[in-house]
Amino acid sequence: MILKGKVAVVTGGSRDIGRAISIKLASEGAKVCINYCHDKAKAEETLEAIRQAGGEAIICKADVTRADDVKALFAAAAEAFGGSIDILVNNAGGIVGRKRIEEQDENWYNTVLDLNFKSCWLCTREVLTYMGKGGAIVNISSQAARDGGGPGSSIYACGKAAMLCHTRAMAKELGPQGIRVNAVCPGMIDTYFHDTFTAPASREALHRSAPLRREGEASEVAGLVCFLASGESGYVTGTGVDINGGCLFS
Repeated sequence: MILKGKVAVVTGGSRDIGRAISIKLASEGAKVCINYCHDKAKAEETLEAIRQAGGEAIICKADVTRADDVKALFAAAAEAFGGSIDILVNNAGGIVGRKRIEEQDENWYNTVLDLNFKSCWLCTREVLTYMGKGGAIVNISSQAARDGGGPGSSIYACGKAAMLCHTRAMAKELGPQGIRVNAVCPGMIDTYFHDTFTAPASREALHRSAPLRREGEASEVAGLVCFLASGESGYVTGTGVDINGGCLFS
């Protein structure tokens, strides 16, 4: 129970990696606010899984690309769990679709970049109202931030790279306040994300070429996030930790 007594907000916390993170943090004693935007049923499933295991959590709908929604999200978490927030996991994000640059317009740019970076910026700014010394922020970036991403994912990759740079900037800015900021950079993880946006042939190629000969599991990402959110990583800040089975070294 390395997070006993802590309060955590997980954006996009209702499914896949976000669900695994929410469940893992709760299993280690954190009280978790599970943010979702569209799929309330998935959020309720995650909430039920936590409660069945004896954990404590709430769900909260918010579009984390909108400042008013973000403000309401953190106010709800603080009200539910005693006024302070100790952990923020900026997990909300997504590729949305694959488009080459000649197919992209301004609306596409704004949609993808807002989802993958503005959300992180808004949530980090807002959580500081409730977070003090000992707080931890963990940003879910991507291997795409390292290598530019796959075909048609340039704006997504740029958003994740911005998140990685923001991690370093905030580590320097917030460190004197006793707040640590780190990121994780997942590669191919077995999730709905890749079921939807990655061709089976690409996944099979990874199985043949990756040093570990497999995709990662959402629970493995959650374990790393939990470590970075806990006092066990108390002297770690400003890092971007790769979790990709050896597919890319940085």
